[in-house]
Amino acid sequence: MSIEIRKVGVIGAGQMGGGIAQVAAASGYEVALNDISEERINAGLATINGNLARQVSKGHLTEEEKTLILARITSAPTYEHFNDADLVIEAAVENEDIKRKIFQALCPALKPTALIGTNTSSISVTRLASTTDRPEQFIGIHFMNPVPVMQLVEVIRGIATSEETFEATRALVEKIGKSLTVAEDFPGFIVNRILLPMINEAIYTLYEGVGSVESIDTAMRLGANHPMGPLQLADFIGLDTCLSIMQVLYEGLADSKYRPCPLLVKYVEAGWLGRKTRRGFYDYRGEKPVPTR
Repeated sequence: MSIEIRKVGVIGAGQMGGGIAQVAAASGYEVALNDISEERINAGLATINGNLARQVSKGHLTEEEKTLILARITSAPTYEHFNDADLVIEAAVENEDIKRKIFQALCPALKPTALIGTNTSSISVTRLASTTDRPEQFIGIHFMNPVPVMQLVEVIRGIATSEETFEATRALVEKIGKSLTVAEDFPGFIVNRILLPMINEAIYTLYEGVGSVESIDTAMRLGANHPMGPLQLADFIGLDTCLSIMQVLYEGLADSKYRPCPLLVKYVEAGWLGRKTRRGFYDYRGEKPVPTR
């Protein structure tokens, strides 16, 4: 029995959820976008509108195509709006308790055949699936940030995920023009298991005074040919997200090499979370970013 996905629900209208909604709508899917308030949904829709307007100005899209894409995205203030969705993707913050509460509230609103995807970047898919009434229809669909630009989607099967759920997810990833990599359900999967310890090590390098923010980022950009330095990347991801992924790795793999750097903890405690709060390893409040250390 193959599952056909026509309508996609997205929970979370922030950077990730908005990006997922945009690429799904651009590929012909009907999309219902949810967040904890109408303001957040509207802010997400405004960001999508801005992204598409930029594509029009660059000649990648016509005005008519933009109008059609936006028309496919509807506001879903409550989970009841997902009653006809074939797949709902959760893209809330990287916090297991919040995700569990979402799934418990979501399941009663869904039709029995609906699939649930989580955009978690590090939390056990098997464990999240166990909080739902349909672990066979639950899967990890980890998009990379920014979603419209990045080519990869990591797909993670929980222990109970059925072959039909996996195949339907693969078809969706291919239809939206992304490349798929399959990761096993271990902490951090593939990308973040390798990427986040590198970022954490860069923060240790700063913490121990081996280099300044600028010298560390320049070294990795020019010395390892990375498109952006690890501290700049940490600010882009969000230092709170970096910290929560490091904590998942540290607790899940019980290896001291994953211990979050105390300086990362300190920045998060200060509320300096990177670009979204306009201060992290760089200060974004002026004309151009200035290192904070």
